[in-house]
Amino acid sequence: MKKLFEAIGAVGIIAACVLLRPLFRPWYSKWGTIGGESTMVLPGDELVPEHVGGYTQSIGIRAPASSIWPWVAQVGQGKGGFYSYELLENLVGCNIHNVHRVLPEFQDVKPGDFIIMHPRIPGIPVVNVEPGVTLVAGGKQDKFTANNWIFHIYQKDGSTRLITRWSFRYKPALVNRIAYDWLIEPIAAVMQRKMLLTIKQLAESHAV
Repeated sequence: MKKLFEAIGAVGIIAACVLLRPLFRPWYSKWGTIGGESTMVLPGDELVPEHVGGYTQSIGIRAPASSIWPWVAQVGQGKGGFYSYELLENLVGCNIHNVHRVLPEFQDVKPGDFIIMHPRIPGIPVVNVEPGVTLVAGGKQDKFTANNWIFHIYQKDGSTRLITRWSFRYKPALVNRIAYDWLIEPIAAVMQRKMLLTIKQLAESHAV
């Protein structure tokens, strides 16, 4: 029942962010960031040097990087899930089953692996991994289209921060602008926010 109520609440937030994007974008596109995190140069930014959209979100976690990284390493459909609104993801056939334990068989993530979002959609290639620090997926799909998905862990003022960034570029066209800017971006940002909150809870409760 709790998951159902959370999903209903998420639908309301998503609807507001989609319908009132100019009002809500300053909130979701920099959610949780402090200082200069929203513009911080991160490994993987070079994959989309001239991005037209996306967001950077961040969260402070009372746990060492070694307790955060395992949850990042196993992100993906068929692995640990996305720690987000599972009911909503499965409404569109993602077949996500969020796991609240570390899965040893998925900890050795490396370039050339894929993060699967949906069983019928090609996975996002992993291109850069620094265990305990950075995981970067994405790349260029064609002349116009590119994206990145960055997870970065670092220390700030004695605390541990987890930053996530998604940037994208698409072929100039009204249909792409509507799809990316007004639908995909706000929906993904709300789902990503939930992921960060869940990783925080998992890392802090399993900290060693």
